[in-house]
Amino acid sequence: MQTPLIAALQRIVGEAHVLLGDATAQYVTDWRQRTHGQALCVVRPGSTEEVSQVVKVCAQAGVSIVPQGGNTGLVEGSIPQDTGQQVLLSLRRMQAVRAIDAHNMTITVDAGVVLQSLQKQVDEAGFLFPLSLGAEGSCTIGGNLATNAGGTQVVRYGNTRDLCLGLEVVTADGQVWEGLQGLRKDNTGYDLRNLFIGSEGTLGIITAATMRMYPKPAAQLTAWTAVPTLEAASALLALAHQHLASALTGFEVMNQQALALVDSHYPHLRVPMWQDSPFCVLLEASDSESESHARTLFERLLEEAMEQEMVADAIIAENLKQAHDLWHIRESITLAQAAEGVNVKHDISLPVSRIPAFVEETDEALRALVPGIRLVNFGHLGDGNLHYNTQAPEGGDAAAFVAQFEGAIGDVVYQAVLRHGGSISAEHGIGTLKRDKLPHYKSPVALQLMHRIKAALDPDNLLNPGRVL
Repeated sequence: MQTPLIAALQRIVGEAHVLLGDATAQYVTDWRQRTHGQALCVVRPGSTEEVSQVVKVCAQAGVSIVPQGGNTGLVEGSIPQDTGQQVLLSLRRMQAVRAIDAHNMTITVDAGVVLQSLQKQVDEAGFLFPLSLGAEGSCTIGGNLATNAGGTQVVRYGNTRDLCLGLEVVTADGQVWEGLQGLRKDNTGYDLRNLFIGSEGTLGIITAATMRMYPKPAAQLTAWTAVPTLEAASALLALAHQHLASALTGFEVMNQQALALVDSHYPHLRVPMWQDSPFCVLLEASDSESESHARTLFERLLEEAMEQEMVADAIIAENLKQAHDLWHIRESITLAQAAEGVNVKHDISLPVSRIPAFVEETDEALRALVPGIRLVNFGHLGDGNLHYNTQAPEGGDAAAFVAQFEGAIGDVVYQAVLRHGGSISAEHGIGTLKRDKLPHYKSPVALQLMHRIKAALDPDNLLNPGRVL
């Protein structure tokens, strides 16, 4: 059965775009190098029509499909199983910009367009596309939508879901739903767009999207502050909302351990203030008037924060290079963790008001569980999303630490998340990594509805089976 299927796929996309054997290696290992799968083949379609045909022949053969964008996910959701019986469908060849509508302030692109390329296209058109995250040089907009990626500017612009006005999707039976109109209002029944966004390729394959564009700000300012506690950081966030309102575009918190790793592995980045402060906060404001107006607002904010002892010290970037350097420090935390050794990651969200209590409680429990454990806590405090990660005790065996304690650490963290009214996945998704945890932290009714939706849209379970549910 498999040989005729491969021949059929070669006829659809061309022999050069059906990869076999060793040629599949870069597609079947996840970004964190934790999971290694095996594919029957990797198919690289160049158009929506080809995706549709690929899905149809796979459905006829009863072979499941694993859709993949830039393969930068962190929950093992786009890697094939190790059976060697699944087709991995890579959308990387689909990189066309279909349309830019300046008056509607939208851009329509293929799903394989790399996020950084999309940002550049929008910038050249005189607008802003605000989605920004560490993997933007390789992640694709289709993958961003399939996982509802967050990033550093959610506090102002929302998740990827909020930036999307339309989708084109290939369904499990190979039909094409064309919903790229780019409407801001469309009350004609169920919201199919939002159903497919965040579904991790389990309900349909996103092949194109219409995304919002925004006016470029007249000025953008960045500040780095040292704060004594997470309570002070939360108070600073509330004060920033008062002073800056919608001009507040980024609010990132980083604990001392996270910045210590960056300083250790990338000393040339010259991390400011970290040695004398338990936490640092990186703020960004975008102003529609002028740089002087933005600077005045920023300075007033920081002056009041210092008077109220929320902030011990602060610097405001004097130019774009300084701002970029500060953001580069924040974005290097994940790389520094990887350089330090394998680690246990948690992407969680909580009500902002509950974060200080959650961290205090969970830090204490984990230090009791693993003496010497290093807690690498950072993330998007502005929208309640923490990357609450753990590293082996200094000098310890990182791989042995993960093997021995990952499950127990996860239980401690997720139970605390549940007690504080949070979510076990803020922006990374569920994939395979958190699939078996989900039933313990999602309501039975919600899971029942999700299973019904999956059964209705993919009755034969051919789209990314075993992920999410």
